[in-house]
Amino acid sequence: MSLSCRLPSLLRAFLPVVVLFCMAVASTARAQDIGPDQLVRTTVDRIVEIVKDDKAIQAGDMKRILDVAETHASPHFNFVRMTRLAMGANWKLASPAQQEELVRQFRALLLRTYAVALKEYRNQVIEVRPLKVPAGSSEVLVKTLVNQPGAQAIPIDYDMERTPQGWKVYDVTVGGVSLVVNFRSSFDAEIRKSGVDGLVKSMAERNRNASAEAPRK
Repeated sequence: MSLSCRLPSLLRAFLPVVVLFCMAVASTARAQDIGPDQLVRTTVDRIVEIVKDDKAIQAGDMKRILDVAETHASPHFNFVRMTRLAMGANWKLASPAQQEELVRQFRALLLRTYAVALKEYRNQVIEVRPLKVPAGSSEVLVKTLVNQPGAQAIPIDYDMERTPQGWKVYDVTVGGVSLVVNFRSSFDAEIRKSGVDGLVKSMAERNRNASAEAPRK
């Protein structure tokens, strides 16, 4: 599968709503104290307010949307772990410098994907399943159900880990399909064809093209 190909339809289906979880809460200190399911619930409520009140987002201003994604989404992801999982065994083939660049490019790719998702939000209602976190747990699975007008509900699960900065996402599973596993197949194909440098180049080109196209849309 080429990296330039569109994401599978199942993943595209969840993009307009996954970003609702990815936005930040009021502060890092507060995020450290809140439970993972509460974090999801609080974030959903907050981002709905942002989408409804921000006229620039409603008008499709990609610069504003990207600013929101960068400011509010990025603190709540472990991009290093996500990149490592997406690379699989190929992660060990990359030098430290290549690993750093892979994380940077994958981070940019994911944030732009979430920004596009935010732009396309259309009043989906997200049900967050209550979660009891066992004492001492460092990883949990937060389950949600996304109800879409006139369409089948979509189950979305968030793999989260406890960190000193609060709970962070390291994978998202939609209808049984893992985001990082999905990318792993395309990454592996690109590496077999042109090596780790080829993958870095492909992601960088994709990010540049997306940046160049945004002002014209």
